[in-house]
Amino acid sequence: MLLVFILQNLDSVTLELFAWEFTVPLGVTLLFAAIAGAVIMALVGGIRILQIRRAANRQRKLTTPS
Repeated sequence: MLLVFILQNLDSVTLELFAWEFTVPLGVTLLFAAIAGAVIMALVGGIRILQIRRAANRQRKLTTPS
């Protein structure tokens, strides 16, 4: 389905990022945007999981009898 989506959206679009300018097909642009969004969310989620894990370990050390 992804290949069909990209092949149906072959209109070229111009992307401007800072000083660079790219001309790429719309379907490829949307695919890259979705991948970038997923990677960013995975990084943020991973960092949050590490924070929660550290807090749980600290709490466990405080509440366990020595």
